[in-house]
Amino acid sequence: MLAAFTFNTAENLPVGILDLIAESLRVPVSAVGLLVTGYGATVALASLPLAHGLRAVPRRHVLTGVLAALVVSSAAAALATSYGLLLGARLMTALAQALFWAVMGPVAVGLFATAVRGRVVGALSVAGSLALVIGVPGGAWLGRHSGWQVPVALTAVAGLVSLVTIAVLLPTSRPEEEPAAYGPRPDARRFAIVLTSGGLSAAGAFAGFTYVVKFLGDVSGFSPDTAGVLIMALGLACLAGVTVTGLLLDRFPYAAPIVAMAVQAVGMLGLYTAGTDPVAAVVFLVLMGGALGPVFMATQNVMLYCAPGRTDLALAANSGAYNAGIAAGAAIGGLALRLADVRAAFLAGGLLSVAACAVLRFAASRGSRRTPP
Repeated sequence: MLAAFTFNTAENLPVGILDLIAESLRVPVSAVGLLVTGYGATVALASLPLAHGLRAVPRRHVLTGVLAALVVSSAAAALATSYGLLLGARLMTALAQALFWAVMGPVAVGLFATAVRGRVVGALSVAGSLALVIGVPGGAWLGRHSGWQVPVALTAVAGLVSLVTIAVLLPTSRPEEEPAAYGPRPDARRFAIVLTSGGLSAAGAFAGFTYVVKFLGDVSGFSPDTAGVLIMALGLACLAGVTVTGLLLDRFPYAAPIVAMAVQAVGMLGLYTAGTDPVAAVVFLVLMGGALGPVFMATQNVMLYCAPGRTDLALAANSGAYNAGIAAGAAIGGLALRLADVRAAFLAGGLLSVAACAVLRFAASRGSRRTPP
């Protein structure tokens, strides 16, 4: 759970300190936004090949390796004196995360009975969502008072704690012999549809979320400090969303992602249409935040049921698709920012979220939304 928190903080931290990095390294804000795009693209391209190449390596060894890479890359990012060095360090972190999300899920849920796997996924997602509640806003606050390098360096410290704990306590076993190595209800068609909708949803979310601080300032009129508080409110909504969804995943594994994507679409389109009003902006921001975590956790949970082969490879594919969506979304948002304004980024994100919901809703209409007893 600490490792999930740390990776999510490392991934999303630039969102809260875009302007600080841009000013420090003397590059445009849109270029710093590419730190999110490049990160997502690397995870998207590397997840499945890395998971496949290391499929026979004991999970304890893989997890300690990716955490060591997180520690080294975060320290290098904190010490970076140029945009190129920072980008290189970010891409190294992305390679580590590409393996982490593929391996972590099966290892954790394999410790519990199949009937409660959704709750286990929910618990892990709560830890990841705390990155938006504590990690990103806390890092943004710390960065504004101590320099952006300080919160980046702290991710290396948290990663080191996780590394030592897992290296000492996690048993070593053959990956194919773990209890959650294979899904109980393989379904290649559902797997492909969930993969597609998850990627579309991620693209929609990050078309806007990457530039949410700029939106809150330019469109809604909030000060930088208030925007930081609102990012924390978004994170709290995300935490509430994954907590509630986690309690329902075992009963409604296939309906959960549809509902989350629909809420995300409403939040983003609401910000586009009514974001100039501060009260409406807060309401729709909370709705968007309440869906951010549940979308990914719900699609991950479906993969643990319907994976047509090994679950780690299925989760790697899902993580790859999701991060391809993140990269595409950040790029689409940046393009909208240059061609029009930041509101256009949220319009594009909302429409992509509607498309994701429609794809998954079509799949649900062709099969049961609940698992058989």
